[in-house]
Amino acid sequence: MELSPLSPPRLVSNQQENIWQTLRRQLLTCQSFTWAVAFITADMLPPFKLVMEDLQASGIRGTIITGTYLAFNQPRVFAELLKISNLTVRIADGPFHAKGYLFDHGDWQTAIIGSANFTRSALLANQEWCLKVDSQTDSTLPRQLAAALADLTGKSQPLTYTWLADYEKSWQPPAKPVLHVKQEKIVPNQMQAAALENLQALVKSGARRALVVSATGTGKTYLAALAVKDFAPRRFLYLVHREEIARKALETFKKVIGGKDSDFALLTGTSHQQARYTFATIQTVSQDQFLASQAADFYDYILIDEAHRSAAPSYQKVLNHFSPAFCLGLTATPERMDQQDIFALFDYNLAYEIRLADALESKMLTPFHYIGIRDYEIDGQTSDDFSDLRWLGAKKRVSYLLKELDYYGYSGTRPCGLVFCSRQEEARQLAEAFTQQGQPAQALTNQDSPAVRRQAVKDLESGRLHYLVTVDLFNEGVDIPALNQIVMLRATQSATVFIQQLGRGLRLYPGQDFVTVLDFIGNYQNNYLIPLALAWKKLSRDQLKYQLQTVSFAGLSTINFSRIASQEILASLDKVKLDSLKQLREAYADLASSWAGRPFCWIFAKKGQVSPRLWLDNKSLPHYGAFLEQMGQPYQLSSYESQVLSFVTKELAPGQRPHELLLLQALLPKGQISQTDFQALLKNYGAYDSPALEKSLEAILSLDFYDVKSGSTSQKAKYGGEPVACLKDGCWSLNPQIVQASPDFLRLFKDAVETGLFLAKEKDPAQDFTLYAAYDRKEVCRLLNWPLDVSRPMYGYRLSGNVCPVFITYQKTDQEQRNARYDNQARGQRLAWYTRTPRHLSSPEVQQLLRGTESGQQVTRIPVFVKRADAYGPKFYYLGSAKIDPATVREVNLKGKSAVGLDLVLPDPLPAKIADQLFSN
Repeated sequence: MELSPLSPPRLVSNQQENIWQTLRRQLLTCQSFTWAVAFITADMLPPFKLVMEDLQASGIRGTIITGTYLAFNQPRVFAELLKISNLTVRIADGPFHAKGYLFDHGDWQTAIIGSANFTRSALLANQEWCLKVDSQTDSTLPRQLAAALADLTGKSQPLTYTWLADYEKSWQPPAKPVLHVKQEKIVPNQMQAAALENLQALVKSGARRALVVSATGTGKTYLAALAVKDFAPRRFLYLVHREEIARKALETFKKVIGGKDSDFALLTGTSHQQARYTFATIQTVSQDQFLASQAADFYDYILIDEAHRSAAPSYQKVLNHFSPAFCLGLTATPERMDQQDIFALFDYNLAYEIRLADALESKMLTPFHYIGIRDYEIDGQTSDDFSDLRWLGAKKRVSYLLKELDYYGYSGTRPCGLVFCSRQEEARQLAEAFTQQGQPAQALTNQDSPAVRRQAVKDLESGRLHYLVTVDLFNEGVDIPALNQIVMLRATQSATVFIQQLGRGLRLYPGQDFVTVLDFIGNYQNNYLIPLALAWKKLSRDQLKYQLQTVSFAGLSTINFSRIASQEILASLDKVKLDSLKQLREAYADLASSWAGRPFCWIFAKKGQVSPRLWLDNKSLPHYGAFLEQMGQPYQLSSYESQVLSFVTKELAPGQRPHELLLLQALLPKGQISQTDFQALLKNYGAYDSPALEKSLEAILSLDFYDVKSGSTSQKAKYGGEPVACLKDGCWSLNPQIVQASPDFLRLFKDAVETGLFLAKEKDPAQDFTLYAAYDRKEVCRLLNWPLDVSRPMYGYRLSGNVCPVFITYQKTDQEQRNARYDNQARGQRLAWYTRTPRHLSSPEVQQLLRGTESGQQVTRIPVFVKRADAYGPKFYYLGSAKIDPATVREVNLKGKSAVGLDLVLPDPLPAKIADQLFSN
């Protein structure tokens, strides 16, 4: 069952979803394609190559017609295109400036034509307009484009290595205007200016310590130098764990602060000097002999770089000895795997925080293309956590690795790569094997001296080496801005370390347009950590599964997985619980370390790095208070209070609509609010209101909606059995037991309400359902304002009055399941759908469903909800309220029983991202 991307003509732009997502969706569903694009840039080729490699496995080929107009297309672009074996490239003559994309799906074609060239800027960022037309809805444009492409193909010549050699000889890069800007002083960037302002305010307030969390490459060393210059200390000490980092920092500070060379000194294992500005290694400064020679107030400003290490005994020894006027910590990753409280060491004064995703969105870093592909496979097996060195360094595997590295390419004229592997001996074997196969490489381990490391980096930057192979030597501190490839040949043991390694090559560098990140994914237990790290925050397992089905973006960066690599990660996800108590405890400890006080659930929502839904959806936790008890921080709650908290947490805090939450928030201070005032509150919030909604609120808050059997009792009884709030004589009143409840309960109650209102911001309050948001069956019953939860016997649909919600599971795992028995084919805006059996055209249910369809005045509203498969959790994505196409209504025979089939027409064409997540194979 395939999704055919048929839809009425529509405008495609980067403002709705990236144009590349639409092109990618068409590529993955076509049988062949032909493009005519004047301009192509290398910075858009890595994700395209991944799609082409997946298509090659299905025998699908394509053609691109391009040209040499204005000498825009660089020779390297043509060389990269020649690497794609299932792609034919043709060169058009003359001033060729066309932009058209044609996809052949067999029975129909899709044409996309407009302003967008095949460049990263055009497909991901620019203001571009393209018209997308399918031949089955309007055949004129696809037919005309196909004819024009056929004519162009006949008049163009094939791209060959001979043609490319001639082009390279004559090609001259287009002239660019040169701006002569004389910069007399170093000016803070956006991040630095904000952080400096906050630091100045902290110093003035009397704070003694502060922490800056800044992604690698955003200029935190320059920020530190500017902050120290502003403070003007009498004596300054810079502390870090590696000499090469200290050396680089000294040069940066000297450039920013200025002054005599004698004002700056290096205090390390190889240099024993001190000056006004001293740059030292912790190994030297933490020695008893050195500390004994220094007064406690010798330094009035101490800066700790890579401050996530500052909980170590050596750093604590130094910090306990000195008492500076101010101590600043810098780190890109404050989270420690050993759960040490870094934020507490800096008095919870977070002066500024900019994470990698934010820095990429702000264009402070070089964009990257992450390509997740499968590691080398032999006899159906790939690398795993137990692979021996002979396999990892085998000649065939190395040949495969180098072939893929060459195929996906890099920005620039030669590779300049950093390879991360698992073991030191593996690093040495790989470096030797790389060199033997024509890619000079050197292994670096922690056994190599700083001088050896510095020389290796110089050799890499100069081109004498193409790759450095290491275990985790370059996780932090030392940046190599010239890097154009990051290569992962190891199991991911930590999302934090993964991001550290990814960030090594993202510092802005002249002439570097992008960094290629190649991750060779084996059969590792912790594969699930890869999408978790690249999501930039902790999500649920179901959310990560959906994310794997499509390409993700961070600014101009793209995150791509091959089909086979996705399968490896999905298999890993199926074996792990991301909302286990162990995982939740770790997330809590991380946040608690940066929060002065006890973190409540709404703080996770506000901070955004961990989804609060991990707590709300956890079946073993009735409410957040139960989790705090697991953390050794019990709250005193009565049985009734715990039941009410469970109700608010499980039913309202997910934030599927704000109405009940707004009412409870308004009731908390005084216990009462008039219906008129509440209606005004809803209006000011922008939330819809209706008599049916008001009845629904009464059913929900009286708990009558939940008066359905649940085990040996009812769900209503499990939630306390009494109304939480009731409406009487035009006034809403809170249950007196809640008004008079314990402070512990009220704090947790308020937290659940605040969490829900925060999450409700993701929804459109003016509508009962938000397009492409996810809902389970019970939530659909509630949001349809039904008086009772009838989700359990609902199955595939339920007709009630003038509404019939339809639930479709696209990929069927159990053919005997009632909601998955039939072939609910998806065709873009159309879903072929079938009733239950036995049903006939004359059946009362069918007649009620079809009311008004012949005259175009359909009476029954049909909200459509779809999920990919049962393995993706209980929630379905809302695709809009569909119309029945009366011409498709017919009686069919399904496994010997009668049913009625019809086409449901959705109100809008599906965005490529949603189509990928729900319907891709």
